[in-house]
Amino acid sequence: MKLKQLESFLGEIQQFSNPKVELEQYPTGPHIASRMLYTAENSFGDVSGKIVADLGCGCGTLGAAAALLGAEHVTGIDIDPESLEIASSNAESLELEMDLVQCDVKNLVLRGQVFDTIVMNPPFGTRRKGADMEFLSAALKLASKAVYSLHKTSTRDHIKRAALRDYGAQSAEVLCELRYDVPQLYKFHKRKEVDIAVDLWRFVPRSPRENGV
Repeated sequence: MKLKQLESFLGEIQQFSNPKVELEQYPTGPHIASRMLYTAENSFGDVSGKIVADLGCGCGTLGAAAALLGAEHVTGIDIDPESLEIASSNAESLELEMDLVQCDVKNLVLRGQVFDTIVMNPPFGTRRKGADMEFLSAALKLASKAVYSLHKTSTRDHIKRAALRDYGAQSAEVLCELRYDVPQLYKFHKRKEVDIAVDLWRFVPRSPRENGV
C-alpha cells in the first residue's frame, strides 16, 4: 500500500467526540500516523505479518494503520471505554480485525514479550508527570522486536537516557522530527491550533536472556 493511500484510509477514522483532558486525549492525525507506520514497515519490516499492539490506542488510528499494512494480528489497549467504542466502530467501518482491551497500561500483566511490535502515541506527561514513561516502560517489556513511539522533542535526552538505562532498551533512535498539530479541544487552549515538535522513536528491546531472565 502506498503512503498516500494509507493516509487517505486513516483520514476516514472518527476521532474523540468527548476527549478527556486528564488522559491527554489528542487525536493522532492521518499525516503522522501514516508516516509512522509506513516507516516501520518499509524501512524495518516491523508490521506486515507481525503481532502488533497499539498502547493507549484511543480511537484506534495506529492499530488500524498496522492492520492496513498487513499485520498478522492487532491489539488495541486503552483505559477509556468510550475511546474503545469509537475504535471498534472505526475498525468495522474499514473492515479490519482488531482485538480491543480495556486496561490501564500500568496494570497490564502479560507473560513476557507477547507482541513483535508496539506502536503508540502516549500522553506527553504534561498533565500528569511521568505518564509518558509509564507507557515506554510497559512497551519495552511487551515487545520483542521494536517499539515505535512519539515523544516531545524537548524531552529527547531524558527519553534516551531512561530507555537505555532504566527500561532495558538495546537501542533508542530518533528516526525523524515531526510537527504535531494539537487542535483546540479543551477550555484552557487559548489558540485554535498549536504546533508541537515531536520525535518519532524506534526502540529495540533486549531479549529476556540479555536482561538476565
